[in-house]
Amino acid sequence: MKKIGVFYGSSTGTVEDLAQRIAAKLGVDSSDVFNVGDIDADVVDPYEVLVLGSSTWGAGDLQDDWEDFLKKLKKADLAGKSIALFGAGDSASFSDTYCDAIGTIYEDLQSTGATFVGTVSTDGYTFDDSTALKDGKFVGLPLDELNEDGETDGRIDAWVEQLKSEAL
Repeated sequence: MKKIGVFYGSSTGTVEDLAQRIAAKLGVDSSDVFNVGDIDADVVDPYEVLVLGSSTWGAGDLQDDWEDFLKKLKKADLAGKSIALFGAGDSASFSDTYCDAIGTIYEDLQSTGATFVGTVSTDGYTFDDSTALKDGKFVGLPLDELNEDGETDGRIDAWVEQLKSEAL
């Protein structure tokens, strides 16, 4: 199995909890789960698969810790690595910017040489728009712990199985 690192930014603890849950389902040790607010970008170097998570704030903004970390990560050599994205958003109150943060991370890391895995169908999601859409699919796993928390475990399980077939 490839070496997997889970990297998240979390202001309220929601994405931290999701990161821990995803890591557990992937069999990733807690020592390989990182808060991006506490590390430098070179921590990603030994990992072949990067699982990156962020919440979306306001009108589509990245979680604060991602602002600086993403700038550093864009400069890193990610060639040959696989990147899987997950995010938390509010599909009811912010349905026109639902999980935009993972769209921002995706766009910013396009030129790094990494391969993106884990796209998700929009089937079963209720939202109006998102920058996380590419070719009619989400670029990663969107989760809504406020309005659709009953869907979270099933969505994580399906996504983890997909990642195992695509990148692990």
